[in-house]
Amino acid sequence: MTVGSLSPRITRLVPTYSIVAHDPSTGDLGVAVQSRYFSVGPMVPWAEADVGAVATQAFVNVSYGPRGLQLLREGLAVEEVIEKLTGEDEGKEFRQLGIVDAKGNAAAYTGRKCLEWAGSKVGKWYSTQGNILTGEEVVEKIAEKFESTKGDLAGRLVAALEAGEKAGGDARGRQSAALLVVRKNAGRGGYGDKFIELRVEDNSDPVAELKRLLKIHRVYYLIDEAESKFTQGNSENAISSINEALKIKPKSDDAYIDLGLIYLKLGKTDEAVKAFKKALSINPKMTAVIKQLPKLGVDEIPESLLKQLQL
Repeated sequence: MTVGSLSPRITRLVPTYSIVAHDPSTGDLGVAVQSRYFSVGPMVPWAEADVGAVATQAFVNVSYGPRGLQLLREGLAVEEVIEKLTGEDEGKEFRQLGIVDAKGNAAAYTGRKCLEWAGSKVGKWYSTQGNILTGEEVVEKIAEKFESTKGDLAGRLVAALEAGEKAGGDARGRQSAALLVVRKNAGRGGYGDKFIELRVEDNSDPVAELKRLLKIHRVYYLIDEAESKFTQGNSENAISSINEALKIKPKSDDAYIDLGLIYLKLGKTDEAVKAFKKALSINPKMTAVIKQLPKLGVDEIPESLLKQLQL
């Protein structure tokens, strides 16, 4: 989209509402965003554990994300980061930016030429901002919902987006959404800091889809947690984690496979059979996994198990 004499570097319009936030109880930092724009995830949300989170939008300057984090890393205050980024940008009046640091200090910036309604609301531990919105009520409701919602940061961020959508959201409609939450060494398998990274590229109800994906993420987080607990010798808590996952998603074949594997390693063949049968009833193709149990740490597959499973 070209507007007047804007250079190509400032012509990508991302009409958006977003929230950046910090959870002091866990140290988590995150960004949630919904937009009437295809694949908003690679553009708007940026975050680094123990550093901060940034949402860059409107006629988006993507470099605000990594550069903003670098400036926070160097010790600049959130207001100083915004001043530095916008002060060096000839297109600053078309930009919008929300930022929070690892101490929960937040700030926002909306250029005078952002398309209306455009603005922000900064609160304790967060900032919410948007452009081409149906009105100021959108950011007000996002803020209210974030402040009043209990639970972990990811859930609160998605709930806040829902509230923004119910208040009118993006005046042009909806298309994509993203959620990014970082936590030190909380990436899959302990690698990296991306605790949660979910993207909805193109959907008629992107926040609802984001909420569904977050639910699935919780399932696999609990499965991974169960495997870790079992490895540490805490079989009772491992089984409890699997059961929690099954409460969220009763038809999780992966959860039943892990449950069966745990029971089998504990020598509880009957319980293992029940779990494996449940997995196969959900997804018969899981036979490909069960037949290779020795590779998963089972020294020998009991003949009785194979017979009962008819494998």
